[in-house]
Amino acid sequence: MKKSIMATKMAGSAKKIGSVKVNGSGKRNVSSKKAMSALMAGLFLVSATACSQSVMVESTTAASVYDQVAYCTTVAEYKSDYYAENTTASCEGYEYEDVDFNTEEYNTIKENGFVSVAQAPLSTFAADVDTGSYCNLRRLIRDGWSLDNVASAIRTEEIVNYFDYKVDNTDQVFSVQYSIGDCPWNEDNKLLVMTMQANNEINVSNEGSNFVFLIDSSGSMSSPDKLQLAKDGFKLLAGMLGPKDRVSIVTYSGSSATLLVGSNDYNEICRALDQIEAYGGTNGSGGITAAYDCAEEYFIDGGNNRVIIASDGDMNLGITSQSGLVDLIKEKKETGVFLTVLGFGTGNYSDANMESIADAGNGNYFYIDSIEEAERVLCEKMMQTTVTVAKDVKFQVEFNPAEVESYRQIGYENRQMAASDFSDDTKDGGEIGAGAQVTVCYELVLAGSGKDGGLKYQETALTEEAGSGELCTVSVRYKAPASDESSLIEYPLVDKGISNRADYDFICGVIEASMVIRNSEYKGGATFETAYQLAKAGAAGNKYREEFCDLISTLGAEM
Repeated sequence: MKKSIMATKMAGSAKKIGSVKVNGSGKRNVSSKKAMSALMAGLFLVSATACSQSVMVESTTAASVYDQVAYCTTVAEYKSDYYAENTTASCEGYEYEDVDFNTEEYNTIKENGFVSVAQAPLSTFAADVDTGSYCNLRRLIRDGWSLDNVASAIRTEEIVNYFDYKVDNTDQVFSVQYSIGDCPWNEDNKLLVMTMQANNEINVSNEGSNFVFLIDSSGSMSSPDKLQLAKDGFKLLAGMLGPKDRVSIVTYSGSSATLLVGSNDYNEICRALDQIEAYGGTNGSGGITAAYDCAEEYFIDGGNNRVIIASDGDMNLGITSQSGLVDLIKEKKETGVFLTVLGFGTGNYSDANMESIADAGNGNYFYIDSIEEAERVLCEKMMQTTVTVAKDVKFQVEFNPAEVESYRQIGYENRQMAASDFSDDTKDGGEIGAGAQVTVCYELVLAGSGKDGGLKYQETALTEEAGSGELCTVSVRYKAPASDESSLIEYPLVDKGISNRADYDFICGVIEASMVIRNSEYKGGATFETAYQLAKAGAAGNKYREEFCDLISTLGAEM
């Protein structure tokens, strides 16, 4: 049966995931991917003819006519127009086949387990400020998808890091707020929650922004939650540009095309965006190469040079393997151009590709499921998203064996590093923008619990500092945006209890919900009900936290 897309959105019809491929590489068979892309492109292109004809006529109209178009100049005006246009029946003829299958891709995640402090006192990992996993989960829940076989879509750190927490800003590059309290899902253990925030007033040279909007215009991007939402989001960002900022636009389908270079004219940027239509295959590697070439050509010394990719991540031409795309991005990041990855859409979405290229390319990763999320990422958090104040950020936590017997890091499974990589400036870390936060959590078994049998043939001699009462020391290495040499900051942590009860409770609720969805072996007494109660206790009227509570309720919590 065919259903109107508008009607489907309003009705919130349930869908079920049929064949999500999740394995070590996160990739499915390439030939089936090509067949799926062709099928989806055909469905959307044939059924969308009635709506696309008027758009194509407008896009080929003379420039003099475009000059008469009054584009919005503020976010508020644009949002008003967006909702007016997208709540009419102008696309009633735009229909699609309600098929009960799915080809989304996720990389396998093996959850962290407990580690003995006596045997491995150092926990080392790269910073991660991505939030794509939360917004993708929100989309899955709202659209009624089954979550039974997408445990690897749940990256706990990205869900935790989506929300803001209270941190007292200092004059250092990073400020730290932390709590140590009882672990709600395992009363025998403790929970360490620490949030590090990049100084939002740090003096970073910025001679302007050189943005390249790299937009996937292949046939698989036809649906309104993909290409149209991407164009609408970029218009919001264009409305935030300053006098020194420049925008170029590159598209890719079967081949790449450069539509605009070095423009600061809002109307000109909007006209170029309006010309983009979805058709053909997906040569993502060709688009990436063209976008980085453009960013290099208009490179601003002392400025913010960044490629912003908007795509569903489904690649079927050029370099299509995840490893090949990662190698390409690693090569391009040496140009000094940073990367932001924006994911869109459902059904054929490749979270595996999008997250991997962001991690490989001095980048951050977000999933855009609504115009509100586009505004949040590209406007409200523009400095955090697009202005890097510290690159190659790495953390190393040294636990004190006199205080902690074993620990389990919650999340960051795909950001783990060898202990020796921490001091090696050739090893990449993560990028952090102005005012961005990174929240890290550890479940702790305190010393004296008797759970760690220790070693048979040797004993660990403790230093005098082991008697200091410190649970651990958090070391942070980072590089200034234009530097190749890292700096080091250290923060010793002692148990002072819970510094902010609302933040602590909410984070505990997020972790519990994540573990229950994944059916984690470490979930202990956690249920959707207990997760809801904790999150609700810490919501404190915040609209984003309240939204999370509603999502848990949808999954089965008793209100």
